[in-house]
Amino acid sequence: MPRIPFEQLPADVRQTVADKTGAVHQAVTAPGGMNSALASVLDTDSGPVFVKGIPADHPQAGAQRREAAVAAYLPCSCPRLYWHLELGGWSLLGYEVVDGRHADYTPGSPDLHLVEAALTELQGITAPADVEIKQAVDRWAQYAPPGTLQHFDGDALLHTDFAPDNVLISGGRARLIDWAWPTRGAAWIDPGALALHLMNAGHPAEAAVDFAGRFRSWRDAAPEALAAFGAATASLWREIAEHDDAPWKRAMAGQGTTLARALGKNV
Repeated sequence: MPRIPFEQLPADVRQTVADKTGAVHQAVTAPGGMNSALASVLDTDSGPVFVKGIPADHPQAGAQRREAAVAAYLPCSCPRLYWHLELGGWSLLGYEVVDGRHADYTPGSPDLHLVEAALTELQGITAPADVEIKQAVDRWAQYAPPGTLQHFDGDALLHTDFAPDNVLISGGRARLIDWAWPTRGAAWIDPGALALHLMNAGHPAEAAVDFAGRFRSWRDAAPEALAAFGAATASLWREIAEHDDAPWKRAMAGQGTTLARALGKNV
């Protein structure tokens, strides 16, 4: 969606932010990302703050509210949420600034060990019972093969989108960001989601599946469950590519099909 600078927010919204942070001396629009109309790093009296925002009536505003609701339950590797504001037609989140770069998923990258550590930490987190988030069985209901949805059920807190843009490398560790789609489900789903993006970064399917096997949840999952995930992933990305033939979406659809074949071999 089109991005605006912080200075274009209504004056009363900017003042409310300043009430939280102290005087704002400078605002620099952040590059990258597609889901925020506002993404700025503010230099304030209380220190740097990353502010992301979306019009409150935008269809994706609900995803940002879910992100705010789940923030208190995230592992310490995730940036801290300072505040959530809803006013003047805007929904805004104020985050700890992470000075880092996006993860490198290419084969042999030293970042892979850091990503593994971050996901291992997340694998130990139970989805909060008092926050309304999507169930994995609902998210994959129209894509999973008939009779397989029960495999997706569980109580783990899942990120589900391990695109490299959602992982920052900072201070010798990986930081998971952009929690627009927190999900409650089987813990092995996240290693599978990561495997797909490893393939898109150049890993052969077998190597990506082996990487997923570093996580106990994946090793303990039934082969039928993993095959169902592969089939559902292929179906999901095929639908995405059919609605929008952007090259990267077509590439992901192709990787999804390859992953489905690799996981179906063991059934």
